[in-house]
Amino acid sequence: MAGPRRRGGQGRRKRTREPRPVGWDPKTNLGRYVKSGKITTMHDALHSGLTIREPQIIDILLPELSDEVLDVNMVQRMTDSGRRVKFVITVVVGNKDGYVGIGQAKGKEVGSSIQKAIENAKLNMIEIRRGCGSWECGCKKPHTVPFSVTGKSGSVVITLKPAPQGIGLATGDVAKKILNLAGIKDCWTYTDGQTRTTVNYAKAVFDSLMKNTEMRIRSKEISRIGIINGSIGVPDEKEAPQEEAM
Repeated sequence: MAGPRRRGGQGRRKRTREPRPVGWDPKTNLGRYVKSGKITTMHDALHSGLTIREPQIIDILLPELSDEVLDVNMVQRMTDSGRRVKFVITVVVGNKDGYVGIGQAKGKEVGSSIQKAIENAKLNMIEIRRGCGSWECGCKKPHTVPFSVTGKSGSVVITLKPAPQGIGLATGDVAKKILNLAGIKDCWTYTDGQTRTTVNYAKAVFDSLMKNTEMRIRSKEISRIGIINGSIGVPDEKEAPQEEAM
């Protein structure tokens, strides 16, 4: 029996989303803070000490968010009633200016599964560091990664290395889409493992970007490289949770 017909090819759902309706009724403290105006930036939301559990928070704080489908995989299972077909969707979202997320969803219909994957990607949103870590450049502009960082998923290992302006994204198509939505314009990469496995490749890139945010850097290196967090320049330090201050 033929499975459901696919709608939209891989990498063809890239668009800008509008904020959710003002009638949204938040269920979490973070959602209430965002709706009331106590939290107005994505940086404050991520450093508030509260977990993002509602995709509407991202719609309000990052209204110009774009998404792109990385992989559409059809999964079949034989049951007593016949063959069951489901689709596993992998999606990346980002504002091309310091914020990116990746998510997956499985369902019987491609359209609804893509929408669910987009919502999951919003809940996995992270804030990345950018700077000018290339010794060949020294422009202090946030166009590349500030230092080399390695990520891993399954057999895939990828290392992101700072590159001077004008190099572009010297990497595979999957990594290029993720880095582009994250706001990284120039980057050298080295990969190892089964990079044909799109999902592991994407997760390895995302893992490297997560490690990019976890490393501690001395203040003099922050000013020398010109490192910024997310879309705005902030002190590159681990901040204390702000839940009590709300």
